[in-house]
Formats: sequence, C-alpha cells, structure tokens
Amino acid sequence: MSEFVDYLHEVFVRFGPVEARKMFGGYGLYHQGVMFALVVDEQLYLKTDAGSAGLFAAQHLAPFSYRRGDKTIKMSYHLAPEQIYDDAELAAVWARRAFAVALHSKRRNTAHKTGNTETTS
Repeated sequence: MSEFVDYLHEVFVRFGPVEARKMFGGYGLYHQGVMFALVVDEQLYLKTDAGSAGLFAAQHLAPFSYRRGDKTIKMSYHLAPEQIYDDAELAAVWARRAFAVALHSKRRNTAHKTGNTETTS
C-alpha cells in the first residue's frame, strides 16, 4: 500500500475507521463496508451526487475521469479539497458527506436490483 493511502487513516481519524482495497490501479476507500472515496495516482476523490457536486465545483475540484477509447468518462467522485489534509474535523465533514452519498446510492442500487423501488430519504 502506498504511503499516501496509509496517511489517509490519519486524515480521517475523526470520521472513523477506513479500509483501503486495491482496485483498477488505485484504491477504493471504505467505511463500514461502503466505498466513499477513490485514490488514483496518489490523489483522493470523494463520492458525489447531483446535490453535493456543486460544493466541489465551487472550489474548482474536478471530477475523476478516465479515457475509454476516444471518450472521456466522468465518474461521480470529485477531487478532495486540500484543506482536509491539515484539518481532521474538516476531513470528517467532507467524509461524512461522501459517505452519506455513497450509502444512499448503495441503498438505491440495492432496491433497484431487488425490484423494490421504494426508498426512504
């Protein structure tokens, strides 16, 4: 595991325990079994949705994207703000937001797969 990924345990100490799992040349960052962040090329991206993406855009934090053939694919993860690396409380705020989005997305996807379209918000 990279030093940066190991360091993220310290960054998110106020948020709670996180687990890094290797995937596709990077790492998925999990809390309570839910992936809320992505690490690629030693950069941290937090899970976003339509409601939270504006917070990242306001700080000019780009979404994670990759190339597939001649297309650029943007994912629902945005670059984390630099300030979280020096402020454990702020890191916890951003992590809780990303975790809530990831948890909601997971519940919605599970409901969709089981045919239960009723979700609680």
